[in-house]
Amino acid sequence: MNSGMYSACAALVTRMQSLDSIAANVANSSSTGYRAQTTSFGTTLAQAAHHGNLSLLNQSANSFSQVTSSQLSQTQGMLTHTGNELDVALQGSGYLKVETSNGTMYTRNGSLQLDSSGKLVTSTGDAILGEGGEITLGRGPVSISTDGTITQNGAIAGKLAIVDFPSGTNMVQRGAANYAPPSGVQEQASAAAVQQGALEGSNVSSIDGMVQLIGAQRAAESMRHVLNMVDTDMNKTAAELVRVS
Repeated sequence: MNSGMYSACAALVTRMQSLDSIAANVANSSSTGYRAQTTSFGTTLAQAAHHGNLSLLNQSANSFSQVTSSQLSQTQGMLTHTGNELDVALQGSGYLKVETSNGTMYTRNGSLQLDSSGKLVTSTGDAILGEGGEITLGRGPVSISTDGTITQNGAIAGKLAIVDFPSGTNMVQRGAANYAPPSGVQEQASAAAVQQGALEGSNVSSIDGMVQLIGAQRAAESMRHVLNMVDTDMNKTAAELVRVS
């Protein structure tokens, strides 16, 4: 297979990966606490060690595009007032700590509620963790201060565990709004302020997302067209070789 075919294939795969990422962002543009995924592109040199050093021309002809990394956008989403006393939004960098069936996760989705036993949980039923573990509330109005302290009937019922991670940590997405740090990265205290009765929306702009989606689709279609052209040329060359021989 020639370099043109390799280049076209690599470019098409890269654009399809980008398309998947953008489509996921657009699909979650209305998901509470969702963080957009952004992809970075680079090139890789197709060079086997036993071939030795390639010439500059060969390096240029055998340099293929690829998705080098995927980063989580930390841009603040828009806060919307809901009036629900159990809804909380974080202003600043940080995450709520949540216990799921897959272990401890972190989320910006502050759409909270009480389960049948009075335990504070997420909209999917996972327990929200406080600094002392799970939080259980009784009946009566709830007040949540900016530092996450929960007060009910004049008594402190718990304090939300709000944590952060070192600058530059690329959180790994686990579902629509849950995230996990890379292995070995330790959580640390967060300075985020809690706003009661509000929710943070997705930090994805649906309009920008649609523009990116159209651009990625066009790029993928262009690479597919190039791949077809290269394939046609290779078939013609093969037919000529057969005729000559």
